[in-house]
Amino acid sequence: MTSNQTYMRQEVLAIPAVVANFLDQSGATLDAAAAVLRERNPALVATVARGSSDHACAYLKYAIELTLGLPVASIGPSIASIYGKDLKLDRAVAIAISQSGKSPDIVGMTQSARRSGATTIAITNTAASPLAEASDFTIDLHAGVEKSVAATKTFVTSVVAGLSLVGRWSGDDALNAAVNDLPNSLAKAVACDWSEMIGALDGHNALYVLGRGPGFAIANEAALKFKETCNIQAESYSAAEVMHGPVAIVTPGYPVLGLAARDAAEASVADMAHKLAGQGALAFLTSDRPGAARALPFAATGHPITDPLSLIVSFYGFVEALSRHRGLNPDVPPALKKVTETV
Repeated sequence: MTSNQTYMRQEVLAIPAVVANFLDQSGATLDAAAAVLRERNPALVATVARGSSDHACAYLKYAIELTLGLPVASIGPSIASIYGKDLKLDRAVAIAISQSGKSPDIVGMTQSARRSGATTIAITNTAASPLAEASDFTIDLHAGVEKSVAATKTFVTSVVAGLSLVGRWSGDDALNAAVNDLPNSLAKAVACDWSEMIGALDGHNALYVLGRGPGFAIANEAALKFKETCNIQAESYSAAEVMHGPVAIVTPGYPVLGLAARDAAEASVADMAHKLAGQGALAFLTSDRPGAARALPFAATGHPITDPLSLIVSFYGFVEALSRHRGLNPDVPPALKKVTETV
């Protein structure tokens, strides 16, 4: 790493090593939490988070529902912090994700869930934090300090933490193997070159990001990063929903990024990207399925649950370069700070 690299670039490049360190450090805690979850056999999973951490929870929603068959609901933290209500969560596990572990509303909702009888699990980069104190189990990301305001390595490692827990909880050997191989898969993802899209977006300040399933969670995260690092009004849509109204503003040359993973939804996302390209959109797609959209390279992970995660790593490298191309500093987006202490 050279000294003239942004913090964001350094942190993207560090993702494979950070994930490897997490997997080396966290096995005992993950095994203990998984054993309790198998014993308690919850009927529901509730997630508590905001921002990028909420996108990580959305990813885990699909992973849990597809792997364990349990319904997952995202709970608005304001239910506890603003409205002062405790929910009936005595047969639930509540998973809270916060890099800092200090956001008052996330902590308050987790405390409420615990009072209501839920098994509470914190995924955080700050093991000694109020969120950790409010939780039965704390899964430390061991990601080191993240200096860029735009979360990258902590987002990816939060998803890996959740997938590691799901794999152990379910006893899914194939998922566990794919998670353990993620340092190698993500190193390939870092090397994927999406630079052809940088110049293609010159003059554009709005676009769509498409995904489906876990890939929709990744589309949400990508849209957020377009906004906060590049000042681009990016909106994320399920490939199943974009034709229900949003397509009306896809005029000739309108940019579209289709984040297709190697899973059952790949055809749906690819077909929509190709369809929009055929209607004149400037469409890019992470799939080798033939059609009118421009193909972007991707690093396959060999498992449908982990595959979308590699896409966001490739995207992070691209969006950091796009931000600099536009004369911006991705480390310090205007009006944003690292820790948002929402009540």
